[in-house]
Amino acid sequence: MPVKKDASGRRWVEMEFVVPGGPEHVWHAVATGPGMSAWFTPTTVEERVGGAIRFDFGDGAASSGTVLEWEPPRRLVYEEYCWNGDAPPVATEVVVTPHYGDRCVVRMVHSLTSSTDDWDDQLESFETGWPGFFEVLRIYLRHHAGQPAAAVHAVVHQPGEQADMWHTLSTALDLAGANVGERREAPPASPRLAGVVERVHQDARSREVMLRLDEPTEGVAVVGTCQPGDQASGVVSLFFYGADAAQTAAGERPKWNAWLADLLRAPATT
Repeated sequence: MPVKKDASGRRWVEMEFVVPGGPEHVWHAVATGPGMSAWFTPTTVEERVGGAIRFDFGDGAASSGTVLEWEPPRRLVYEEYCWNGDAPPVATEVVVTPHYGDRCVVRMVHSLTSSTDDWDDQLESFETGWPGFFEVLRIYLRHHAGQPAAAVHAVVHQPGEQADMWHTLSTALDLAGANVGERREAPPASPRLAGVVERVHQDARSREVMLRLDEPTEGVAVVGTCQPGDQASGVVSLFFYGADAAQTAAGERPKWNAWLADLLRAPATT
C-alpha cells in the first residue's frame, strides 16, 4: 500500500494482522524485550513511559529510541532516532485488540513528519519487511508462547546477484523447490536443520524459506537472500524455544557462522 499523508506533513504506513493467543501473551510478544527477541531481533525495552528501547540488527547496525506511551496490555508507542542517516524520527504505534477464538488483532503504524517524500521508500520498506517476521511470531505464539527463547543470526555479504547466492544456499541446505507442508532436512555436510516448511517467499530482490524446526531442537529457521544495492546478502536466522534454547543457540552459533562463511566465501558476521 502507498504511504498515506495529511496536510500537517505526517506520513505513515499501517498494517493489521491476526495472531493466536490472548492479550497478555500477545502483549508480551510484541511489546517487551524478551518477547520481541523471540521472533524479531535482539531487543531491550524499559517498560515505562520515557524508557529506552533498542533493536540490535547485527553487523554493527542498531536503532534506539524512547517509549512515549506504555499501556499494557493494549498499546505501546515509541519513537526511534537516527534510524536511517539524517531521516526524521519515526514513531511506531502498536495496538493489541482481543479477537474471537482466543486470538488478537495487532495494528502497527509507522509514521514520521516531513515536508518532502524523501523517506517514503523507507516507510514502505517497513510494510514490506514485516510479513516474514509476523509468521515467526504466529508460530511462536501458537506453539511456544512464554517459553525461553534464544536466537542465532548468521549473515554474509558479497558482490553479485542474490538469485545466484540463493541457488548456492538453497542447494546446500536442500531447500531448492521447497513447498509449504513438506518436511526438509539439511544434508550431513551442513549444521543440523530439519523441519516442516511453513512459508516460501520470492520477489525481485529477495527469496526466503521458513521451517518450523524439530531439529536440532524446536524452533523456527528462516533462510534467505536479499539484494541491498550492489551486494547480495545471505541470512540464516534461527529461533530456538524451550528450556535448552540458550544452550542450543550457543552451540549452533559458531557452526552456522563458519559454515555460511565457507559456503559463500565471505567473512561472516553475527
